[in-house]
Amino acid sequence: MLSQASPKGVMPMNPPKCDDLDYIHFLIAAQRVFTCTEAARCSPKEKSPPAHDAFTRLLQRQPPDTAALWQEAKAFVKLREGLLILDDTTLDKPYARDMDLVSYHWSGKHQRVVRGIALMTLLWTEGQALIPCDFRVYDKPQDGKSKNDHFQTMLQKAKERGFQPEYVLMDSWYASLENLKAIVSFGWRFLTRLKGNRLVNPEGKGNVPIREVEIPGEGRVVHLRGFGFVRVFRTLSKDGEAEYWATNHLGMSEEKRAELERQGWGIEVYHRGLKQCCGVERAQVRKAVSILRHLLLALRAFLRLEVYRLRRGVSWYEAKASIVREAIRSYLAHPLHILQPTA
Repeated sequence: MLSQASPKGVMPMNPPKCDDLDYIHFLIAAQRVFTCTEAARCSPKEKSPPAHDAFTRLLQRQPPDTAALWQEAKAFVKLREGLLILDDTTLDKPYARDMDLVSYHWSGKHQRVVRGIALMTLLWTEGQALIPCDFRVYDKPQDGKSKNDHFQTMLQKAKERGFQPEYVLMDSWYASLENLKAIVSFGWRFLTRLKGNRLVNPEGKGNVPIREVEIPGEGRVVHLRGFGFVRVFRTLSKDGEAEYWATNHLGMSEEKRAELERQGWGIEVYHRGLKQCCGVERAQVRKAVSILRHLLLALRAFLRLEVYRLRRGVSWYEAKASIVREAIRSYLAHPLHILQPTA
């Protein structure tokens, strides 16, 4: 018999056994295994525990866009202050053979090309907080979009959301003319690395690679081919190699550039925390829809750890360790594995 509560004679659907918060808090608490099966095994016994299929369905039904992340992140950013930093990281998938979104990418960790998923994040910071606001997955073989396409899409979305950052920071990979012009069209300033072969015109006598230009310690204003005037700086990396920086803020000092470089390093710290504390690269699912939902929920898990760090002064690692510590304390109070006397 059809349910009388259904006005159109359709049987009502059963409510889901778990929701996104169940999965998010599982990612925060889990230490090594981040599977749907393990999430089901860890579910509290007070309520009817969901089967692993419930978590599998959860990953398949979450919203396909990144709006849920922004809805939570916007309370912790200042739209007219701070920096927007964009960079990507490779999520290692060395053994994946039939997994969507996996292809070959350069890995800064391994210093070589590896199999993995290229995750791009737009991060907001004022020097202390590390707040992920948006993300994309680079998968050009399927969607035809380049990293620069995703870069401009995220910047456009940030503009629509009301951001007016002090600067936009990015690596030399994203310093294309189209990206630089897009930032300027929003009325924003940028600071970016440049590759040594980028052509500049230092004295109006013709374009030369920036590595051939004499750049004093306080920087130098030159004309970047195809763009316009920028102030460039030359620094040395830890291994002694020359690095080049450019900004459309022609009055920037070397002290300000160094401060921005230090703050920009926050996105590398974020990448490390996301991988080590939120299981972002350890989901054992194969379909693109489930992978994307896992990434979304992992970023939302990181946001919770970061807000807790800012409010309590507790690192992400200590926050996770305290969860295990409490479980060990509970076990020690009531140990299960004891030897019974045989006599």
